[in-house]
Amino acid sequence: MSTLRDKSRPLWLSVLLSQLALLIGLFVWLAGEMRPVYMHDLQLSAGEKLKCVSYAPYHHPGQTPFDAQLRISPEQISTDLRALARITDCVRLYSVDQGLEQVPEIARSVGIKVLLGAWIGYDVDKNAAELDRAIALANANADVVRALIVGNEVLLRRERTEDEMRALIRSAKARTTVPVTYADVWEFWTRHDSLAQEVDFVTVHILPFWEDDPVDIEHALEHVIATRSHVGEHFAGKPILIGETGWPSAGRQRQASRPALVNQARYVREFVHQAHARGWDYNLIEAIDQPWKRALEGTVGGFWGMLDASTLAPKFALAGPVAERTNLRGLVVGAVVGALLGLVLGMRRASGGLLRRAALVMLGASSGLIAVLHAEHAQLAYRNALEWSVLGSVAVLSVLLAVGFALWRGEPIPDAASAWSELRKRDAQLSMAQVLGLLRGLILFAAAIAAVLLLVDSRYRDFPVLLYLSPAVVLGVLGWMEATRGRAERICAALIAMAVLGRYLPEPANPQAIAWLLTGLVLALPVLLARARKHEK
Repeated sequence: MSTLRDKSRPLWLSVLLSQLALLIGLFVWLAGEMRPVYMHDLQLSAGEKLKCVSYAPYHHPGQTPFDAQLRISPEQISTDLRALARITDCVRLYSVDQGLEQVPEIARSVGIKVLLGAWIGYDVDKNAAELDRAIALANANADVVRALIVGNEVLLRRERTEDEMRALIRSAKARTTVPVTYADVWEFWTRHDSLAQEVDFVTVHILPFWEDDPVDIEHALEHVIATRSHVGEHFAGKPILIGETGWPSAGRQRQASRPALVNQARYVREFVHQAHARGWDYNLIEAIDQPWKRALEGTVGGFWGMLDASTLAPKFALAGPVAERTNLRGLVVGAVVGALLGLVLGMRRASGGLLRRAALVMLGASSGLIAVLHAEHAQLAYRNALEWSVLGSVAVLSVLLAVGFALWRGEPIPDAASAWSELRKRDAQLSMAQVLGLLRGLILFAAAIAAVLLLVDSRYRDFPVLLYLSPAVVLGVLGWMEATRGRAERICAALIAMAVLGRYLPEPANPQAIAWLLTGLVLALPVLLARARKHEK
């Protein structure tokens, strides 16, 4: 027994130190999240509000503009606009379908104006019907409708040509009494600048986060000022409306552009201050968080709103410091529950003694903390039943791996193929080592798929660090302590290593990409180097 305990000491010491380092690192990061960040206080004068914000009513569960049968009730629109009337003088619409034709009348009752939008896309007949409806609505509510916006980023999406948009704009101008414009990203306006002759004012979108070369929040306002100046010079003599600008509060970081509540608050405060000081006309995107947009743009798409989707409460104040988190209660509870579970499992008789128990307490604490962090992320990011079932299953595998490791008695862990063959035998009873072999194979397989998907289609995918961080540290320690591997594990590990490196190289300064690189390498390298170390021995 003494010899077995001596052999296990390096393993449990490695587990203890690695889990302690992980736990400390996580709490240091969380302390940074709790730190109040001081920024420019937006002091609007008495009675002054935001000039305009984009409004879409699809913020309740299941609501989406892709549901042809959906019709938003006047009660919901009234509730939304009354909340928005506290902060803005105007809302921008993108369509007049699904009940949105009720907005002008309700907006009149709460004292705000409307930038009315007609959605233009691939379907010519639908375009004609939408434009007819928008023109009729604008003419009937000219006292409320500031302008008619014929199409939104149609040229960017390549759904209509410049000449086709010119014809639609001319048709609208001939039939309406309100000003007419077209909205698109600023680069597409400068590429198709002849359209400026057809509109009453140019509506440009300036979104530092979505630029081809994403802009750090530190330089975002400089970028907007320079771009607005460039557009103003390009269309000299033509009024300019910044039709969309804003910053997301959650989601995948794009190079230097980090979605964060603090960054969103900072951007809105600083932009509005500059816009009012410079006399810019503008519209912020957007009024209320839109969960449905996650299906198109990933997590980040759902979190551009100034108001929370469920409560309609402001996500941040316009003055005073802002922090990403206001408390750590749930996270601390998760860590404590995990630590207690680790302690209970550590009391079972096995080699390692006190060192093993301390290591399992640390493993339980870090696993519990990460489980709560991942649950928070899942609430923001998971978009449908498939993602909840597949990614939720991987999260369960991570928990099972930690529990299985705590129950493991130090026997050699077989490769996944051998463990699977044993499982298929009649009346098979797997040992905990065989269970760990299966879990290791499944987690490596899942991580390989995630890494490859993120490599080939990265724009709207989050870095799944929280999903694989805990198993990476456990399997990383195991991998350096023993060398049994199968071909399947080596293939998965090779894919993980190549894919995380390939994803990191285009954005080496992105902390999320760095974290994913390190997580992937901790998973992959022990597997890839196991054979060489075995030969050395």
